[in-house]
Amino acid sequence: MTLNRRDTLILAASASIASFYGLGAAQAQEGTTKDVAKLANVALPDRVLGSADAKVTVIEYASPTCPHCATFHNNVYPQFKTDYIDTGKVKFILRPFVRNVLDAVVFMLAEAAGEDQHHAVIETYFRTQDQWATSDTPRNAILEIAKQLGFTEQTFDAALTNQELFAAMETMRQQALDEFNLEGTPTFYINGKQLTGDKTLEQLKAEIDPLLA
Repeated sequence: MTLNRRDTLILAASASIASFYGLGAAQAQEGTTKDVAKLANVALPDRVLGSADAKVTVIEYASPTCPHCATFHNNVYPQFKTDYIDTGKVKFILRPFVRNVLDAVVFMLAEAAGEDQHHAVIETYFRTQDQWATSDTPRNAILEIAKQLGFTEQTFDAALTNQELFAAMETMRQQALDEFNLEGTPTFYINGKQLTGDKTLEQLKAEIDPLLA
């Protein structure tokens, strides 16, 4: 995937490009443990939520166009945040896994919004996924939501010119595939242990609570 100009990101986008790069659903890596030091060495600085001193680190690789990611963030994440992130038990990191240009746009907007609004932008696009992810006019749909988040058309367009960010997200995607054996989105690494796909709050509790004991 290459980015030549800002219009390429949205005007060329359609539902048909929301492919998963041929990743299977076998989940052979479910429950395996990755090197924590390698997981920490990625192309983009992490946007961390929660206490830096938390015993448990949860890393999620997510795609804004992924229905399973939206289900997690809309239905599970709010209570997970209340129970674990806000209480200082878990340090939570959401990382981009860019499957298509629409994913790239959302993450570029989140980056442009700044540290305080980064996660809020992503959560907003998860909540409104059905409005923009399959739209016949994705630029207009994404732009209208961005305006509600404080963007103007000018700042929206400017956000999509960040070539360095785009390249870093592609590097992160390839690293996740090659080094961390990512098989699908969402994928979670809980103190290095890999969990893939839909996860309920109870399933996450079962993994996290013993690490807090």
